[in-house]
Amino acid sequence: MHFLPSELIQAPPDFVRKMASGAPSLDSLLRNTTLDDHEQILQACNASLKQSKKAVGILHAKVVALLKLERYDDALRVLEDGGESLKDFARLERSYALYRTGQLREARDIAQGVDDDRGARHVEAQASYRIEDFEHSAQLYDDLRKTHAPIDNEENDIRINSGATDAQLEWSGHGDIVQRKKPGREDLEAFELAYNAACASIARGELAQGEVLLRRSQDLCNALEDLTENEKIAELLPIRVQQLYVLIRLGKSEDARLLASEISSHDLADASTQMVAHSNSISASAEIKNPYLPHRILHAATPLPATDKLFTFQSNRMEENRLVLDLLISKYRGVTKSTLKTLANNPLSSTSSHQNTISTLHAAARAQCQLGKASIKHMLPLLDKRPLDVGLVMVIVQLYILTNNYGSAANVLESFLKHSEASTSPNDQDVRFAPGLVATVVSLYTLQGRTKQIKTELTKASNYWRHKLKPPKSLLQAAGVALLQSNSPEDQATAREIFTTLHQQDQSSKINTAGYVAAHALSTSSISDESKSLTATSRLIAGIDISALEEAGVLQPGPNADALAASRKRALDEKPKPAKKRLRKSRLPKDYDPSKTPDPERWLPLKDRSSYRPKGKKGRQKVATLTQGGVEKGGEAGAGSTGKSGEGVVKAAGGGAAKAKNKKKPKK
Repeated sequence: MHFLPSELIQAPPDFVRKMASGAPSLDSLLRNTTLDDHEQILQACNASLKQSKKAVGILHAKVVALLKLERYDDALRVLEDGGESLKDFARLERSYALYRTGQLREARDIAQGVDDDRGARHVEAQASYRIEDFEHSAQLYDDLRKTHAPIDNEENDIRINSGATDAQLEWSGHGDIVQRKKPGREDLEAFELAYNAACASIARGELAQGEVLLRRSQDLCNALEDLTENEKIAELLPIRVQQLYVLIRLGKSEDARLLASEISSHDLADASTQMVAHSNSISASAEIKNPYLPHRILHAATPLPATDKLFTFQSNRMEENRLVLDLLISKYRGVTKSTLKTLANNPLSSTSSHQNTISTLHAAARAQCQLGKASIKHMLPLLDKRPLDVGLVMVIVQLYILTNNYGSAANVLESFLKHSEASTSPNDQDVRFAPGLVATVVSLYTLQGRTKQIKTELTKASNYWRHKLKPPKSLLQAAGVALLQSNSPEDQATAREIFTTLHQQDQSSKINTAGYVAAHALSTSSISDESKSLTATSRLIAGIDISALEEAGVLQPGPNADALAASRKRALDEKPKPAKKRLRKSRLPKDYDPSKTPDPERWLPLKDRSSYRPKGKKGRQKVATLTQGGVEKGGEAGAGSTGKSGEGVVKAAGGGAAKAKNKKKPKK
């Protein structure tokens, strides 16, 4: 919706008088035709240039005609061939031609050199917008709005372009520069204004309001009578692509899939919008059963031309989507290499969302998308090499939280904060006290019941940001509330300073006013005016039944979070312990007499006891021959003792095999 109106490129009033005298055919043509006959003007210029090739006025007319015919490359060639005199005379036209051919920085530099020209200010604002210098572009449009617009419909174009610039400021994280936060009545009068207001609301996270404004923009576009059906379709497609994004963010999956099926990305004129439509359609799908298909669709997109590039926040998301699809098809090595290049070219300690997402994807590729303890084992060695990597730290913290290991998560985050505090880089200090990181560590302390550490962390963060030019208000408010709960006079004084500063900056904020009143309640009585703006206590407790509360009693505080964490088994970290065996009670025989001494050989088998006596004569003889160490007849015990004639040798009882050994074999 951000465009440069063609009416700004016009011939100057003394255009005809500056032409060469030998061009009567062109002069008569300009008197008898309108400025819409650009082809005829171009033909007349070419005929006149045959007589006078270096006539600056005729060359200037040719350049304007080529611009009107959208032949920007031809216009630049004419300007280059015309020499420095033509370039100096037609600086506005040259800057516009450069802008339309994608040479944005050169176009802005040339437009800045043209003084007191509204057309040059428009080109400068447009070029600044495309190179993402949104703050400068917003300032230029604000200056143009304050002065009179001599061209018809220029004021409406300025409102449209200014609204688009405000939306881009919100997307790029500089929403504090935007003055208008709520859409006005004039934003509901034209579909372009409603669309830009919707984009600004979406960038601020106001998705419901953005959805309403997009429907309003769609209705206004359908109601236009000066557009053909094809032109309406071309204008409605970007609106529907943005509606698809809002439905996905709101979690309306069925509506998003239905809308995605109705959008034909091939009908989109802009290649950049077509690429965004492809990505949103993939995101709207319920489940990616075959990740190779969306991977092929997203990677098969044609490269964007220089005049239709994505903005940085869009190109970053597209890169992240491609890497995620690469992970889904197990291209871990490729993702590791590509993300490592990005990390090597940028500082690891950063609050950039894209930088930290790339770090997260790099860690996921290293761990091959595993979860739990197995993933942490792959990432801890990386953390030793890159202790200031914010994305990697947050991934490890999240994995520990998923396993209910809040203590280890807090330890990892505390180690990162100590490394950042030891750094001398101002950027590392800003990252150390970033509101998101401070909120994360405070949340972990809250889960563990560490109230003292919460106050200490918020105090350090507030002391760091209080003296900065643009301190985060939400962090200072949280620090002030925590300090108000302390009994220390120093903490109370710090809370008064914080809320005094916040109240002076924004007196319409209820939080700032309540904190200011609470901080000064015990020190001064000059807060009656501020306290009147707050809601009365009687209204706040109107729906509370005090008698029922007294009958219910006082709720006792539960156990500390640390005790709960210690008593609870941590998922995925500990193996289940084996069940304990139940000990049976000892059983005694029925005739047990405690006065009698038990037989010491009661545990031996019956045949091994000394009291064992075999039954029968053969049994006694067998035992006598097999007993080792017994006394033999006619000599001492032992296999090696012999008499004079060897009478004491005990012969082994011969079996059938021994007798058969001495027999002769029968002849066959």
